[in-house]
Amino acid sequence: MRLRHLVSVTAVAATALAGSLTAAAGASAATSSDRMPVANAQPALGGTAASSAVPSTEKIAVRVFLALRNQSGLEAAVKAVSDPSSADYAHYITPAQFGARYAPTAATISAISTFLTQQGLKVTAVPNNRQYVEAVGTAAQAEKAFATNLRTYRLQGKEVRAAATTPSLPRALASQVIGVSGLASRSQLMTHSAPPPDAFVNSPPCSQFYGEVQADTLPPAFGTTQPYAPCGYVPAQLQGAYGVRGAIARGNDGRGVTVAITDAYAAPTILDDANTYAQLHGQPAFQDGQFTQLLPDAFRFGFDDLVNGDLCDERGWYGEETLDVEAVHSMAPGANVLYVASPSCDNLDFAVTLLQITNNHLADIVTNSWGGVDESNGSPELDIIYHQIFVQAALEGIGFYFSSGDDGDGRRANPAGVPTVEAPANDPLVTAVGGTSLAVNANERRQFETGWSTGRSQLVNGVWTPDPPGVFLYGAGGGTSQVFAEPFYQVGVVPDDLVTRYSPDGGRVVPDVSTVGDPNTGMLIGETQTFPDGTVRFSEFRIGGTSLSSPVFAGIMALADQRAGTPHGFANPALYALFGTNAFYDPQAVTGLGVARVDFANGVDDTDGLITTFRTLDTTVDTILTTREGYDDITGLGTPNGARLISALR
Repeated sequence: MRLRHLVSVTAVAATALAGSLTAAAGASAATSSDRMPVANAQPALGGTAASSAVPSTEKIAVRVFLALRNQSGLEAAVKAVSDPSSADYAHYITPAQFGARYAPTAATISAISTFLTQQGLKVTAVPNNRQYVEAVGTAAQAEKAFATNLRTYRLQGKEVRAAATTPSLPRALASQVIGVSGLASRSQLMTHSAPPPDAFVNSPPCSQFYGEVQADTLPPAFGTTQPYAPCGYVPAQLQGAYGVRGAIARGNDGRGVTVAITDAYAAPTILDDANTYAQLHGQPAFQDGQFTQLLPDAFRFGFDDLVNGDLCDERGWYGEETLDVEAVHSMAPGANVLYVASPSCDNLDFAVTLLQITNNHLADIVTNSWGGVDESNGSPELDIIYHQIFVQAALEGIGFYFSSGDDGDGRRANPAGVPTVEAPANDPLVTAVGGTSLAVNANERRQFETGWSTGRSQLVNGVWTPDPPGVFLYGAGGGTSQVFAEPFYQVGVVPDDLVTRYSPDGGRVVPDVSTVGDPNTGMLIGETQTFPDGTVRFSEFRIGGTSLSSPVFAGIMALADQRAGTPHGFANPALYALFGTNAFYDPQAVTGLGVARVDFANGVDDTDGLITTFRTLDTTVDTILTTREGYDDITGLGTPNGARLISALR
């Protein structure tokens, strides 16, 4: 990853765009004087040599993304509408008003469209906020329009199309363009946390609540007998732990609020699974029309993609959707849930999916359980596109919530091997949701909560190896951004040593808030799965990750929106204003605690034996993140204190 200097929210788009155009200009000295290079969303080819030319008749869909107008006023407008101390707080604008004030002009759209048409391409779409022009045509027509050469490359074992030379546009048009996508057959593929596509079954023994079953036949850890991991918390336990059961019983259940969920693809059994799960655990099923899906015309990079192969692990995303839907419905059983599917796990497809929501204000809350492995969404131009989406959402009163990641300080997943926070959760205009290890007692109340940071030791010849806390396994993502400056709402709340970790100028720190994420104290979910014997049936299993944390928090925010009678939109300023009050529970560091866990070696039964491990809670081994009093970079401000948070967010 190429690290950029710290910049403000206002400057990030202009700085990144200037940098990308400068680099492109240097790479294309042959560009004629009447044309300018434009940034191109495609993966880094890493010196891979082209294997062949792209057939001239190959069909290609391109999108030309455009910069918003009035950039200098956007940050002030976002702050005014989001800051509870502002006179303009919650005075949101409509998508039409956003388009009139900030979208590219109709003249710009006309000029781009006319040029593309003249090159033989057919303009097929312009969203109502005019942020891009989509056109289709042949490879030969695209090469002509963008003055580039398209070639085929072997990348990650797959044949991909990419531009071999820097694309360009006429100078009068290029100055208004963020970048072009579609010349490459993909930009960069997102990651997510999800169960395996085939069946997964939790092995006994396990505890119905934290500490119920003690592992007294296993070696002690930290000098004492430890409990078996919970079997997976059910809705009543999560509602009780986060103090919202009473509110829900009184009708403060999220009704009248729409929560959108974005993932890739669409689980074919999602509604049946969610309703079966709810009814098995004493919760109401979705009423008619309460759950809807918005699906694309076609999916890409999935298991039936004969050209590209299953680059995205499509069926794995079914589990992600299942987790998100069941988690939101568990915390806000009265809320409307809208599932908006991306046609693939490609960064750009996700961006267009998010634009569908903001351009049409389809929801007031959007939870997203996916992200990258560093601070970029795949390229500088994609980072600008994502940021523009979040600007529009904030002005319209739409709150975006993103999982902070499941790799702790990020160094193990990051190709550069250095600590990093993840995009898009790093953006200051989204709420980054971190994860905790949650202990729910026999009375379905929170016994304790700590930052999710897991150490792993395996039982080998009757001994925990290595000695607990073992080696770092996974944990909630967090840390300090080296891209975004400290936002105004974090000033005076986030400790200086975190803000200035990489620069005396200060950086945005992740996460903002947190809820349960540790898979060892995770949620029980239900999904139709395919078993090794070929049978397909509904089955339940425990799962976690910040993929759980984000929808749990989003569900609680739906209760807060209903109670307030208005959306909280981009909620960070309002949430940080409550720091230090009883609206939040402050997870504390723990030592000497963990859970024993038994897993089937093959994931479904004991045919191939068992694997027994000890999972240390809140480990500090091999991570720079620590749980501490007050704000920290694992749990943020803390976790919801249920009714107190809901009533405080007015």
